[in-house]
Amino acid sequence: MNFQGEGRPLSAAGMDRICSDLGVAAAEVWAVLTVETRGFGFLSDRRPQILFERHVFHRLTQGRHDAAHADISDAQAGAYAGDAAEYARLELAMGLDLNAALQSVSWGIGQVMGFNFKSAGFTGIDAMVAAMVKNEDAQLLAMANVVKDNKLDRALQRQDWVSFARGYNGPDFKRSEYDTRLAVAHAKCSIMLPDLALRRAQAALLYLDIDPGPIDGFRGRRTRSALMRFQVRSGLAETGELDTGTEGKLLAAAFPESAVR
Repeated sequence: MNFQGEGRPLSAAGMDRICSDLGVAAAEVWAVLTVETRGFGFLSDRRPQILFERHVFHRLTQGRHDAAHADISDAQAGAYAGDAAEYARLELAMGLDLNAALQSVSWGIGQVMGFNFKSAGFTGIDAMVAAMVKNEDAQLLAMANVVKDNKLDRALQRQDWVSFARGYNGPDFKRSEYDTRLAVAHAKCSIMLPDLALRRAQAALLYLDIDPGPIDGFRGRRTRSALMRFQVRSGLAETGELDTGTEGKLLAAAFPESAVR
């Protein structure tokens, strides 16, 4: 199964749609995204951010693989490898039970669990995975569908982080201070929202192996330095600014398939 796509970042239209669907401001949505994935849904190789949950695989397979594969099948959560290494765990599980493996993963920017595919708006797990690979707009829509299906949009509208955390993260949310982290992230986002154009440029730099720092839509020294490296590479004036010429060449280089459409 190919998990790589273009890795297209979130668009303004995608964010506006979700805010309208949920009846919230962008700050509420960004609070959730910041806590779930530090705000970006793809790895540097354009595969979706994932986390393989061995306790879910254990449940879906009735513990059949626990003895031989405790790292990917156990009644207790854990054994996380992080980032791209999570795909090695997923691939091992896929060799044992493809359907259960895909449902045992939290996918994309909202970290939607695969077993929630119906709640996320899909007819099957394969359709959900295809959407997660497609772009962040699709990832965010899946998250919003789960929020609405579980009637958590009301908690989000009220900024009731305890209720939202309990419903979205589970009954053990206090263990990770999920509600507290949501409140802190929301306070920051209420002051300043990510710049989606800059965030898209950061993602493009990441895909071109020029480290821009966090893909967060905020300008910092690492992003400025990365832009300067790209400008030097492309024969542009070395300003460190995302001017029109730099943005155009950067996006064309990172997303050539879209550039020719």
